[in-house]
Amino acid sequence: MQNRVPLKAVQAFEAAARLSSFALAAEELFVTPSAVSHQIKLLEEQFGVRLFHRVHRAVVLTDAGRRYAEEVSAAFSRIDLATRELGRTEKSDILTVHSTPSFATQWLMPRLARFSAAHPDIDVRLNSSYPPPPDLLTQGVDIDIRWGMRRLQPAGTMVLLFPPETIVPLCTPELANGPHPLRTPEDLQHHTLIHSEVCLVSWRDWMRQHRKVKLDISRGLRFDRSFMAISAAVDGLGVCLESLLLVQRELETGRLVAPFGLEGPKVQSYTFNLLKSRAELPKIRSFQDWIFGELERVA
Repeated sequence: MQNRVPLKAVQAFEAAARLSSFALAAEELFVTPSAVSHQIKLLEEQFGVRLFHRVHRAVVLTDAGRRYAEEVSAAFSRIDLATRELGRTEKSDILTVHSTPSFATQWLMPRLARFSAAHPDIDVRLNSSYPPPPDLLTQGVDIDIRWGMRRLQPAGTMVLLFPPETIVPLCTPELANGPHPLRTPEDLQHHTLIHSEVCLVSWRDWMRQHRKVKLDISRGLRFDRSFMAISAAVDGLGVCLESLLLVQRELETGRLVAPFGLEGPKVQSYTFNLLKSRAELPKIRSFQDWIFGELERVA
């Protein structure tokens, strides 16, 4: 058995395993499907192990192939990360921030220009995706801004709490002053409710604090992300119940108003997560000081 594995063969196997197709792997690698098949056959012959079942025109990983694919995929991910790290210049740090979509869209992105102006030597790479949250140890993320109830974090993780958020009803000025003006909570019965299903305060919770108000909370528009509920309210589709932290821009520009005032229940939603071992890196410390300064300034 040869000790050295041909890199082309491993690359062809990884693409075919990931795409479940020799043809798609060939298209990605700019070779022919027969070339991909040949490279994988070399691997199988070298190790005496079948990696794929050939079923008509489809290919399915064997158990051995699946185990090998997991390791190869992880190795290629590490190579990709190392390659991206190699692209850094001595004059610039790259700060990789992962954030929940709503906080990234509604709060962080409109303010990033201020951070960049204050720290021109730091380039920010902002990623926003759905759960599960990234692994700070293995996925090349410097800072993770998470939403929701705190979960037990891996050893070596530092978790900093954002200030509490205030949750209030919000709508357009046109809706608040329209044919059915919103002057008291009881006036909501004439309007469509917008439900943000991830908000820690629901319309049901809000009604418990306003016991005289009777609303049909089974009706209305429903969204699983705050930024979509806010966008629907801006479009005049109804009244949303959302965080003042996330609508500061809409309130400042007058696209949304809080018809019943800015007082409401407070919740603890967001956390700032980083590795203790990297907390004193200049790029991380600079971003941490900046973001908490911004949060205090607008609180």
